[in-house]
Amino acid sequence: MAIAEEYIRLIFGLKVKQIRTERELSLFGLSKLSGLSKSYLNEIEKGKKYPKTDKIIKLAETFDVPYDSLVSLKLDKNLAPIGEILQSGILDEIPLELFGIQQSDLIDIIANAPSKVNAFISTIIEIAQHYNMSREGFYLASLRSYQEAHNNFFKNLEDHAIRCAKSYQLDLNGKVSSVELEEILKEEYGYTINTAGIPKHEELDNLRSVFVPATKTLLLSDGVGEAQKTFIYAKELGYQFMNITERPYTFTWIRYDNFEEVLHNFYASYFAGALIIPKNHLRDHLKELFSMKRFSEKAFHHIMNIYNASPESFYQRLTNVLPKDFGMQNVFFLRFTHKKGADRYNLVKELHITHQQQPHANEINEHYCRRWMAIKTLQRTTSEDLDYAFNIQISDYTDSDQQYLVFTSATKDPFRKEYYRSIGIGFLISTALEKKISFVHDSKIPKVKVGVTCESCSLTDCEVRMAPPKRLIAKAKYKRTATLVEDIVKQYSK
Repeated sequence: MAIAEEYIRLIFGLKVKQIRTERELSLFGLSKLSGLSKSYLNEIEKGKKYPKTDKIIKLAETFDVPYDSLVSLKLDKNLAPIGEILQSGILDEIPLELFGIQQSDLIDIIANAPSKVNAFISTIIEIAQHYNMSREGFYLASLRSYQEAHNNFFKNLEDHAIRCAKSYQLDLNGKVSSVELEEILKEEYGYTINTAGIPKHEELDNLRSVFVPATKTLLLSDGVGEAQKTFIYAKELGYQFMNITERPYTFTWIRYDNFEEVLHNFYASYFAGALIIPKNHLRDHLKELFSMKRFSEKAFHHIMNIYNASPESFYQRLTNVLPKDFGMQNVFFLRFTHKKGADRYNLVKELHITHQQQPHANEINEHYCRRWMAIKTLQRTTSEDLDYAFNIQISDYTDSDQQYLVFTSATKDPFRKEYYRSIGIGFLISTALEKKISFVHDSKIPKVKVGVTCESCSLTDCEVRMAPPKRLIAKAKYKRTATLVEDIVKQYSK
């Protein structure tokens, strides 16, 4: 009922505003003619108030339009698209408040130029449908934008983790274990932990855990290792400690019913990372690593192994700490998956701090550059059947003259046979970065010319090219066509 009433208010307000602007009346002018206050009329137009019958009659008489026409929900062709948008519920799907936007403000923008804005929104929807973007995909894209807008650092979540550690006397030096987190979940929050509760079905292979809220039972896959178990427990503790009730109940998620679930899942994951890999402790160790003139893989892995965390959790935590404590804001994070014997390398998770860095996802069925460290490390892990592999390189993007220092780790997927995954983090090389990481120009770090996708790459001597540069070929053809047409026009203009 509330939604219907809001819709009626919004439609009435839009119609009043449309008629007023068509008559070239200001709010002040309409106020003088109708006897209604300017502030009251403004609230009507914004859909905040719906006038009583006597006031609608005054407006109808002032505009010289039938009363029934004014209160009808039927819209003319200019406003009809807005009605469709409001009825579709699409504005409720967009987490506007996360970006400080009120729905009423957006509606006001739409009302001021309905045909143009509607065409823009329709284009966005068509693009999403064309690239088969699901509702979850839309939610996750919104979340990435939210993270990037805050440089992926959230002080309130860091503070929650510190308070929780103090409350339960957890070590903030990277020594948190699954045993002590399990004890807290059981003793403080009444959890029952079942480590063999997820049935053996192929469709459930990717599930790490399932939480049953009715009995506070947490079911764990028997394939979960110590680091993963610690992360799952820390997430559950995050949900409880931060009093989050609207949340997904599976990890990994199967579906999200609304954006709140996506956001709260992120909050709990961030909390878990902050608890397992304390910021100040990690920062101090990274300072030592970055002060070295030569890169030391041993030193890098020494830091990683301090914490009871998976390589992915460690790399994710770097995206929180490095922008905040080191001012490294031109950073990207990528996660790839690959099935042995397959030709495809799937980019399943990405994050870009500050702006969209060179390596980025695309949904156009193209081949990512096989010279990327993320893919080369995956290939080595797959071909040699390794449990873990690591490498580092400077990726020199041929079509942009930008260079990135890239770290990548690759592992077997413990839950899916013959599947592998890689996690990488890259930093845009600049004068500022050179002052923060002393080994940026270590001669032992290989520098490799790379592209983004084969289809868009101008490298002519690439030994691992998987497809011709069709985008560049098409662009060159269009340019030649334009030049020939220009010549024809010049010829017949004389």
